[in-house]
Amino acid sequence: MSHLVFSGLFDRHPHLRIVTHHMGAMIPYFAGRVEQGWEEMGTRTPPADARLLPKPLKKRPSEYFKMFYADTALSGSTPATRCGLDYFGERQVVFASDFPFEAEGGAYLIRETVRGIDELNLSPSTRAAIHRHNLMRLLAPMLN
Repeated sequence: MSHLVFSGLFDRHPHLRIVTHHMGAMIPYFAGRVEQGWEEMGTRTPPADARLLPKPLKKRPSEYFKMFYADTALSGSTPATRCGLDYFGERQVVFASDFPFEAEGGAYLIRETVRGIDELNLSPSTRAAIHRHNLMRLLAPMLN
């Protein structure tokens, strides 16, 4: 995700849509720490190494990271799902389960992912967004 953001990809293609797996991995959990680091990137870089820094972006790095869609493939971890949902927002999260990569051929991961989402006690509209509407909005340009 960092490579895509700092390469300037979203500046060149502002309508690009990318789904990041496992709810954005550590980005939501370490949001405060990494955002602080991204904001300070280059402030302590010696002038001789300045050429190694990425080109300036049009927005703050955190704004680009929140442009990603994130999936719910977290093996049913309710706290991790909450963390990612809080970070990306309900419009950027889509249902996924890692199907079929586990011993039950997918049944366990689907069941646990649904349970993890259920435990969040989300509103019906948020649940519908995660389970269907966000994916339909994401895919709409390809379906037309």
